[in-house]
Amino acid sequence: MSMSFDQYMKDSIQPMRDDLTSIGFKELRTPEEVEAALPTAKGTSLVVVNSVCGCAAGQCRPGVAEALQHDIKPDHLFTVFAGQEKEATAKAREYFAPYPPSSPSIALMKDGELVHFIERHGVENRSAMEIAAELKDVFDRYCQ
Repeated sequence: MSMSFDQYMKDSIQPMRDDLTSIGFKELRTPEEVEAALPTAKGTSLVVVNSVCGCAAGQCRPGVAEALQHDIKPDHLFTVFAGQEKEATAKAREYFAPYPPSSPSIALMKDGELVHFIERHGVENRSAMEIAAELKDVFDRYCQ
């Protein structure tokens, strides 16, 4: 029996999800989950717009994981997956204005308001360690 394309995609994407959920990220898969989490989360929330692209695998997810080794870190960790949960991702992006849609991307929110945003171009041309260093600086500024 052959595997359906949908099942193949689900199986191939699961490790990309696990990169974040295994370090404490909560997946927001519906617009309702996004609305229940992002605007009302007290304190700081790191939101990663995950993606299947190479820069998500090579720089974004490893950079985020490294940044979370820091002593100071956000209160909440959320992720949406661009290209997979399209409606949830679109809803999350509403909170990232004025930035255009970008994946992967990383947002830091404080009490429901965007305070820092790293767009795709800030991921794809930098190393995981450079992204981690920026995030650690941002955590020091906003997460205390």
